[in-house]
Amino acid sequence: MTAALAPTTVLDTARWQARRRAHEERVDAWLTPHLARRRRGERHPVEDFLFTYYSHRPAQLRRWHPGAGVVLRDADAAEFGRDYRATAAGVTLDTEGVLARRAESVGWIRALLAATAGRPAQLGCFGLHEWAMVYRQTQAEVRHNAWPLRLSPAETAAVVDERGVRCSHFDAYRFFTAPARPLNLLTPTRETQHALEQPGCLHANMDLYKWSYKLSPLVPSELVADCFALAREIRTLDMRASPYDLAALGYPPVRVETPEGRTEYAAAQRGFADRAAGLRARLLEAVPE
Repeated sequence: MTAALAPTTVLDTARWQARRRAHEERVDAWLTPHLARRRRGERHPVEDFLFTYYSHRPAQLRRWHPGAGVVLRDADAAEFGRDYRATAAGVTLDTEGVLARRAESVGWIRALLAATAGRPAQLGCFGLHEWAMVYRQTQAEVRHNAWPLRLSPAETAAVVDERGVRCSHFDAYRFFTAPARPLNLLTPTRETQHALEQPGCLHANMDLYKWSYKLSPLVPSELVADCFALAREIRTLDMRASPYDLAALGYPPVRVETPEGRTEYAAAQRGFADRAAGLRARLLEAVPE
């Protein structure tokens, strides 16, 4: 992996401070209700997922970084952290230093993004990974047991038995129940992730948020927020198509156990894949080979 080119964009004080304020205001709209629920001890299976499943803390999501190749006039390097340095033109990210320190992880992420981008989208899973996560479990055993299943445990298992599971994503597959794992078409592992990840997968596209924040501060915070925004929408579809009944929270089900529901799911999945392709391309462009 080679270092990025020298900074090419210079932002005056008014411009970079406006970008920072806009980012903070955008993120606050997501953080405020989440933090309020956390203070009350409440849990939301859709809106809180990105804050509990992923390791990026709310304060980290809110913090603004301009990305590599940007100079901020009249800025304080100490305000932005150890990865920044002062120059005659202003404060900028020490891109070479970040890449030298994190070469292995950045290279791993970039290789995964490139491999995923190079494959056609597969749209035949119909969200049954969530069903495999509750397969042959009782209501008390399921992960989100504060919320009822739409079908009985036996009926839920019958859907999985009839349709089978075609999940290529390791971080979904690892949550399958033990009896569901042999029913999957594949056996994903962390070691095979680069070989199996495909751009139609909801979880692979949701994970663009994870890869974006793990690439931070090399990528601008606006791109991290864009990935977060897409992941929120994907999580909504994920849970609407799941076996859980979340109608009381305002999420009507996508009934993937029916032909009509599968058609609806695949259409939404295609839309997310198209949008994720643009974000994946932006992440690849932001990180040098």
